[in-house]
Amino acid sequence: MAESLGVAVIGAGMAGKAHAAAYRTASALYSPVLPPVRLVSIGDVNAEFGSLAARRFGYERHDTSWQAIAEADDIDVVSVVIANSLHREVVEGLLAAGKHVLCEKPLSDSIEDARAMAEAARSAEARGSIARIGFTFRRTPGIAYIRDLIRTGVLGNVLHFSGRYWTDYGFSPSAPMSWRYKGGPGSGALADVGSHLTYISEFLCGDIKSITGGNLSTVIGKRPLPLAAVMGHDHVAVSDTFEAVENDDYAAFNAEFANGAGSFEVSRVAAGHANSLNFEVFCENGAAKFDQRRPAEIQLFLNDGSGNENGYRQVILGPGHPYIAGGLAMDAPEVGFGQNDAFGYQARAFLEEVAGLSEADSLPRCATFDEGVRNMELLGAVTESALNNGKKITL
Repeated sequence: MAESLGVAVIGAGMAGKAHAAAYRTASALYSPVLPPVRLVSIGDVNAEFGSLAARRFGYERHDTSWQAIAEADDIDVVSVVIANSLHREVVEGLLAAGKHVLCEKPLSDSIEDARAMAEAARSAEARGSIARIGFTFRRTPGIAYIRDLIRTGVLGNVLHFSGRYWTDYGFSPSAPMSWRYKGGPGSGALADVGSHLTYISEFLCGDIKSITGGNLSTVIGKRPLPLAAVMGHDHVAVSDTFEAVENDDYAAFNAEFANGAGSFEVSRVAAGHANSLNFEVFCENGAAKFDQRRPAEIQLFLNDGSGNENGYRQVILGPGHPYIAGGLAMDAPEVGFGQNDAFGYQARAFLEEVAGLSEADSLPRCATFDEGVRNMELLGAVTESALNNGKKITL
């Protein structure tokens, strides 16, 4: 085990700050078996953003290029949290420099780049570097618990999955143009939040075998150019100059699993739904429901056979459920947690693998780049279906 692990985050936006905060708390989660974690650098081409994030989260410095982080001898672990189109160059450069890399989803903005990144990850692993992708919602205790209920047979085989991920960061026509609105079909809401929904569905229900009924829609056709740098989903002053939106505001599709079927809907223009991930999974012995706005609970229905009192009941999550016992400073029943905590669990899992802890003594491993490619293949199938009038696409 290394004497210490030096950490950097490339990207000082909304998700980048979540990664930065997660590394700060990771060593305090669970038993203190990690080597000391050194918070070294926040990298961002916008020096002001990088400097502010470094000071806020206690990192030693900020850098304005990924190359500086790749060349730094005091950095071992790097999160890459930048525009999807930039992932390949940065990740491959970091791996070539011998860094361990945790990349935000989706893996890239094209399946060709994603496959090249997965090949680079396999080569780097042979040299001792670990490359993983952040499928953060796998760390959500309620979702992990529902998976346990399915896998142990309490709920039994899945019959039907119904999920939606509605956001509203783009519902205003005056929301400024950014990289999120650029790219080909399927690189908008589908890639942004649909990537989460698809990996959650396979995490619970198994592999998707085919996609049908793909639908992509752009309902706000142009966006004003910002007059200042845009961080995350922020709204800033805008100019009178507009550019065309190149990708989807809304997407929907159907899926067939090896067992069961599913329906999916995602949006970035669902006014009033800032971050509404919801799903229900219907199984042989009952059903479960999850709502990200109420992350400390799930709704659970187990069929008792009588039919007289069938229906959902509230289950408050606590120390008997995944990730909570030992992972929160106050791990008592009904204390509660949220999406930020899942980033902490994710960072902890990645650092445990980098530090050489065995799988038996660690949290579940982070997803591989091959799993990231799989996720992009699903998104590609939805896009292909949508561009061909909802045609069935077999995976």
